[in-house]
Amino acid sequence: MPLPVVILGSGLAGYTVAREFRKLDKDTPLVVVSRDGAGFYSKPMLSNALASKKTAAALVMKPADKMAAELNATVKARTRVLRIDTAARHVVLDSGEVIEYRDLVLAVGADPIRLPLDGDAAGEVLSVNDLDDYAVFAERLEGAKTVAILGAGLIGCEFANDLLAREIRPVVIDLAERALPRLLPPQASARLQSSFEALGVQFHFGTAATRVDRQGAGVRVTLANGQTVDADLVLSAIGLKPRTQLALDAGLAVNRGVVVDRLLETSSPHVYAVGDCAEVEGHTLPFVMPLMQQGRALGASLAGTPTPVSYPAMPVVVKTPACPTAVCPPPMNATGEWVSEVTEEACVSLFSAADGTLLGFAVMGTATTQRQALATKIAGWLV
Repeated sequence: MPLPVVILGSGLAGYTVAREFRKLDKDTPLVVVSRDGAGFYSKPMLSNALASKKTAAALVMKPADKMAAELNATVKARTRVLRIDTAARHVVLDSGEVIEYRDLVLAVGADPIRLPLDGDAAGEVLSVNDLDDYAVFAERLEGAKTVAILGAGLIGCEFANDLLAREIRPVVIDLAERALPRLLPPQASARLQSSFEALGVQFHFGTAATRVDRQGAGVRVTLANGQTVDADLVLSAIGLKPRTQLALDAGLAVNRGVVVDRLLETSSPHVYAVGDCAEVEGHTLPFVMPLMQQGRALGASLAGTPTPVSYPAMPVVVKTPACPTAVCPPPMNATGEWVSEVTEEACVSLFSAADGTLLGFAVMGTATTQRQALATKIAGWLV
């Protein structure tokens, strides 16, 4: 019996690799190990499913058994990997089972970054990073009128918009001075903020939560500037940190994420990383399009055709119907300047190099229809 390809993680990254591999190789044994229920769902849907009152179960497109049948794979749900032995080429599971691998793929994702908070309710701060988290959050929302959101980035703003549809008032707190500061230029941030505020969202910028205490049936959030926010729940959405501990313990090279080359191979032969846990030539990109590109490339490589990953221009549609937005962020450390053109109906922001080369853009309102046309003018990050 040939050794299997083993994939650690059943998120979009892990299952994309599995599907792309199976398109090209029907016979090599395939094992998927998942710390959760291993059902297939779209993680980006977690931040806009509240408006339609979808349950966690309703978000599962295919349960684990159907994924196993579709992929001709063994899927091990609710299973944790204790360690990886790259010399012996095997993984050890919490059940004690040892699985040898031909190739190993780390698709273990990322963990929410948590602020060091004081207060007797600090342990009750929620985050939504997977289906199990979403189930808890959706249940706790019943009867809630106000939710404090820590973080005005992509996920924080998307959850704020989603809560509005449930007639729940979001109060968004961020140390930055504006919304979506890593994705949008100032004029675009201001447009999103004003659109949200018109619908009842409250923002606290330039400060951070320092403690969370019980206050009656809810909680009181104390900010660094001395102000307080009373809410029914607190949701932390300040960012993600790639899961790297397994890789570190196995002796793999780790920086911000698990370090991989353009073939997505780690510092150890036959071990690869994709998705939120991977750092590809200095880039960690927690978006859907990059991981899809990675999955296609690695699926081909595992099937015998070494294929380096390449990234075209990858617009991100921000799920904020209150202020329709799409952004294609410029590469990290890119040198250039944002120029914004604002009208009542739209905002178009272009990030260009000194020679006029378009490196990124953000479009809002009616201008979101321009995103694909603008994307064709950008060369991409890794080509």
